[in-house]
Amino acid sequence: MSEDIVVLETYLSEIDAGLAASILEANGIPARVLADTAGGALPSLALAFPVRLYVRRDDVELARELLHTQAERPPEDERASP
Repeated sequence: MSEDIVVLETYLSEIDAGLAASILEANGIPARVLADTAGGALPSLALAFPVRLYVRRDDVELARELLHTQAERPPEDERASP
């Protein structure tokens, strides 16, 4: 198993990147968020330096599948009741 770390996605918000990382970690994929926003003091810096979501190279395919599947799911109140 490779321990190479790669950027999976970039975001304009640490909150969005953190949510994506939480989804991955809940599914057993270690993920890290790195941002150049002066410790959160200047979130607008993310416009010039996007927030990065990192995963292991071996996890990229599954991580993308999980994030895209999650993005396509309708909100719970829009799901059909059983």
